[in-house]
This record gives sequence, structure tokens and C-alpha cells, in this order.
Amino acid sequence: MDLTKSLTLAIDFDGTIVEDAYPKIGKPNAFAFETLKKLQQNGHRLILWTYRHGKSLDEAVAFCKKNGLEFYAVNCSFPNEVFDPKKSRKINADLFIDDRNVGGFYGWGEVYQLLTESDNPLSIKRKKRFFGLFNS
Repeated sequence: MDLTKSLTLAIDFDGTIVEDAYPKIGKPNAFAFETLKKLQQNGHRLILWTYRHGKSLDEAVAFCKKNGLEFYAVNCSFPNEVFDPKKSRKINADLFIDDRNVGGFYGWGEVYQLLTESDNPLSIKRKKRFFGLFNS
């Protein structure tokens, strides 16, 4: 994947942008808003991709807006998309940023570094994972 191009990033709210306090809104995670705004400035599209819906979703969107962050889309692949129960709810994104990833959430500093380094950003040394078992 060419990480120098504009990416569509689906970002979870609880536990990722803010500390997990669902259904309340937790404190912002360190550097979350700064990093997300910088990624937008770099040309990436951000989708809020969360379990929240109804009033709790509206509160999350308002909280982000209050912190200077507006999303390209919310719980959908593009703005004004109408949910159709006959179609998949899977979001069309290049990458998903979520605290429930295998291995957990790395933190916003490392996320930013992975997305902005010019030389193969995915080569950052980290613990050996499943696919690392097959590298020679």
C-alpha cells in the first residue's frame, strides 16, 4: 500500500480518540485530536467509525467538533450515505484505527509516524506478530 497518497482512515471513538467510558465520553487520549487534525491537513479523509448511534453518536460528533475535528463521514463510507439494510455495513477505508486491534492500540505518536514516514513506514521494528513468523 502506498502510504504517501491520500488515505481514507476509519477511526474508532471510545478507547481510541477518547478513554473508554461508554456511554459517557472519556477524556481525550494523548495527542488524539492533534494527530487527527494533522492527518487531515496532510490530505487524509477521516471517517468516525464507532459502535455509538443516536444520541450517544451525536454527543461524540459534537465533542470532536468542539475539539476542532470534523469528519469526512460518520459510520458510513461517504457523506450523506443512506443506510440500506440489504447492503453490507462494512466501511470502505484504507486503514482502520481502533483500540481493539490485535495487539491493541499503539498510541497516536506511533500511528502518525506509521502514516507519515517516507521510507517504508511499516518496517518499524515491533514485536513479532503472526505474519512475522513467515519472514526469513
